[in-house]
Amino acid sequence: MTSNSPKVPGENSYWRRNLTVLWFSTFMTGIGFSMITPFLPLYINQLGNFTKNQLVIWNGIAFSSTFLVMAIVSPIWGKIADRRGRKLMLIRAALGMAIVISLQAFATAAWQIVVLRLLQGVFSGFVSNANTLIASTAPRAESGKALGTLNTGVISGTLLGPLVGGVIAQYFGYRIPFMLTGSLLFLAFILVTIFIKEDFTPIPKGEEETTKEIFHKLKNPNLILAMFVTTMIIQTSNNSINPIISLYVKQLMHGSDKITLVAGFVAAVPGIANIIAAPRFGALGDKIGTSKILIGGLIFAVLVYIPQAFVTNVWQLATLRFFVGISDACLVPQVQTLLAKYTDAKYTGRIFGYNQSFQSVGNVCGPLLGSFISSTLSYSAVFISTSCLAAVNLAWVSTHFKSKKGKKIKAS
Repeated sequence: MTSNSPKVPGENSYWRRNLTVLWFSTFMTGIGFSMITPFLPLYINQLGNFTKNQLVIWNGIAFSSTFLVMAIVSPIWGKIADRRGRKLMLIRAALGMAIVISLQAFATAAWQIVVLRLLQGVFSGFVSNANTLIASTAPRAESGKALGTLNTGVISGTLLGPLVGGVIAQYFGYRIPFMLTGSLLFLAFILVTIFIKEDFTPIPKGEEETTKEIFHKLKNPNLILAMFVTTMIIQTSNNSINPIISLYVKQLMHGSDKITLVAGFVAAVPGIANIIAAPRFGALGDKIGTSKILIGGLIFAVLVYIPQAFVTNVWQLATLRFFVGISDACLVPQVQTLLAKYTDAKYTGRIFGYNQSFQSVGNVCGPLLGSFISSTLSYSAVFISTSCLAAVNLAWVSTHFKSKKGKKIKAS
């Protein structure tokens, strides 16, 4: 991919090609993971004679194990990325997950799935490392647009995956999607190995700094910590809705025979909006300030979650979920952009690794929170609680958009 725009001092000539390759690679990653996730409980159910409670426990362990391991190992991989390069971490993640996920197709017991999912957590981090590489190679003036564009890759794949997986599982069984996902990740491994370029200068041995020393050297360490917590709350908020969205649709449709189709559409709507809006908000943030887009997105999230608790038909819900996708487009990409803009390039891997850990914690806490609130109160209460989480996040971020001297941060 080329550009006729003047070259910015310090800008490399290959970041656009990196963005194109990584967009396609994260797109395939999104298809692969979302192809598997909806059918994992059904697959586990085939591997044994379980009671309902046993099946729920095995599914819970299988889903959470990957994210729990990710939360632990992501900072470690981030440190290695700063030491050895981000391209190497992409190769490690793509090849490792290709093997581990393919092996899940040959499991004969639920515990084998759990063990392989734990290993999947060890080798995971492809999307996070893709963000890190783009953040460290794209010009700072265009990092918002670049990260917003990259974000649409995995979201596009995530939208298409359940459809592809549903057709394959229906006609060929639950094992084939695992093998296909492994193949897609192996293709990503090949693309990254051949086409991704990174001029990486390793930190000289003996000059590596501790995490504490790195945070002392950051432009605004309090802001970086605020972005970590923001990432966790965003993931918790989004994932608290996921366990109940199809059940909420069923409640609104009063026993219609098209619940599965409509629930799939409602679940996909935020992603469609995100694909449309994320690059535009990223580019706008580069012009007017990334922090302004993030604050606006949080305000909009607070407002848009509340009416979802009071809808009377599924089309009202779908419309509001579209608005949720717009608010999401103002959140995660902007957090990543701020992390990139306020972190020295040689520390990007470590910082994005910690951010991945907080994201994983949110991925674990969200479904647990949504399930607890919906079981003790109601489905509507989940949307109210999510709005409250967004309000807490807004207050948290607002207090940190100032430097130690009290001057407002200008996200250039």
